[in-house]
Amino acid sequence: MRGPTFKVVVALLMVVAFASGCQSMTGRSTGRVIDDSTITAEVKAKLVGEKASNFTRVGVNTVNGQVHLDGVVDSVDQKVRAEEIARQVKGVGRVVNSLQISTPAASPGSTR
Repeated sequence: MRGPTFKVVVALLMVVAFASGCQSMTGRSTGRVIDDSTITAEVKAKLVGEKASNFTRVGVNTVNGQVHLDGVVDSVDQKVRAEEIARQVKGVGRVVNSLQISTPAASPGSTR
């Protein structure tokens, strides 16, 4: 199985390949797009590497150094931990945590 470093390299190569038109499409320079892609990849790698929690349903997007977390986690503690992990990555200016807490499904015989 390939490690997170391989994924970061592949992501960066893809960004560089499509970077020529990025500024006109997004208003961000090629360097900013690459920096944002690197931040996103590093945050994802750290979330995946977190052994105590399952962050497979967390999406990460970075724009101008601002990291956006979205998706679903199992608890408030996991929501807080995901944000802490994102803040540890170099280059992150702000974290917007839009993670939702999943609610346990009702058991078949329960009433509400």
